[in-house]
Amino acid sequence: MSDTKPAASHRRILAASLVGTAVEFYDFYIYATAASLVFGKLFFPVASASAQLMSAYATFALAFFARPLGAAVFGHFGDRLGRKSTLVASLMLMGGSTLAIAFLPTYAQAGWIAPFLLCVLRFGQGFGLGGEWGGAALLAVENAPPGWRARFGMFPQLGAPVGFIAANGLFLLLGVLLTPEQFLAWGWRIPFLLSIVLVGVGLWVRLKLTETPAFAQAMKEAPPAKAPLGELLKTYPLQTLAGTFAVVCCFAIFYLTTAFALGYGTTKLGYSRETFLGVQLGAIGFMAAGIIAAGYWADATSPRRVLMAGCIATVALGFLLPVMMGAGSLWLIWGFLSLALVMMGLVYGPLGAFLPGLFPARVRYTGASVAFNIGGILGGGLAPMIAQALADHGGLVPVGYYLSGAALISLTALFFLKRQVEA
Repeated sequence: MSDTKPAASHRRILAASLVGTAVEFYDFYIYATAASLVFGKLFFPVASASAQLMSAYATFALAFFARPLGAAVFGHFGDRLGRKSTLVASLMLMGGSTLAIAFLPTYAQAGWIAPFLLCVLRFGQGFGLGGEWGGAALLAVENAPPGWRARFGMFPQLGAPVGFIAANGLFLLLGVLLTPEQFLAWGWRIPFLLSIVLVGVGLWVRLKLTETPAFAQAMKEAPPAKAPLGELLKTYPLQTLAGTFAVVCCFAIFYLTTAFALGYGTTKLGYSRETFLGVQLGAIGFMAAGIIAAGYWADATSPRRVLMAGCIATVALGFLLPVMMGAGSLWLIWGFLSLALVMMGLVYGPLGAFLPGLFPARVRYTGASVAFNIGGILGGGLAPMIAQALADHGGLVPVGYYLSGAALISLTALFFLKRQVEA
């Protein structure tokens, strides 16, 4: 770990990487929360509560399939034209799609058009987020002084708990202020409307940025890649494949402890929406603590070592899931969610430095974005829906096995990734 201190000029860069991803993840999480609470009832035909929830989770998963497409498109322009303009465009697409959801008609008002439009806008959310994370991570690590890459790389990761707290905190507040009928009728639209304010803040910060030194240097050394995705797959196939599987664990943890847990807790376990949101908010701070600890630990050792330690701990965590989640105690549920989110911090925090370090600057935006977002499909896109199906047929034990299996997949991939490229 270097003793070299970051310059004061780095504050704006780190703020831009954190604020931007916080806004993006706020948009993404309000959809996950709404899918768990109201979308099944509002946008799909009358059916059992479980069937409606599964339909809502299917629209939630759609964005994960859009994210690799967004990663390829935004990665292409990010590696050819620069990081700044690409980050601005991804933020506008994500924010515009989120705002439009606030104005959608319900199934009772428009029939099949309602879920169709919901799917279109959900796709837009995923497409925008596909270009967001990679650019934010590169913005941080490509400006990091020697010995600070993981600590700089943790700032876009901290956008995740910040966005989650803003999203679920707002839903919790609405649950307290509104009756269930008011919330179902119109209250759920408010978080989507408020996203326009947060997007405006994100744009204001990002429009003041300049290009990263690593990108500028790469442009001096050689012309940009004509087809960054093609060059990536031809020259760095192992890094891309293994990097993709290395992120499966973090997505599985997060969406099992947020979207699935919220849906399961308010249906099968019978807790009120406000009660369970409060439990989740009480646990999310442990994710932020895990991310910060992982950043310092990764700079002292290596991001790969921290990721592997987190995966090993998550394998054991899967066996605790049915014991603690099914014990009938809110304190034990809170304890499990807190422990799981610490593990999430360990397997998520170092990714901001780890994935960009697998690729040279000329294809780094594409490489980091594609690996992160395809890994998102495998680890998180279907996680709530699969977990719900497992829980419906076998209880929480197979859900725990599912979590342990995801951790083993990432741990195996990390064994094959030893060499990294300096930013």
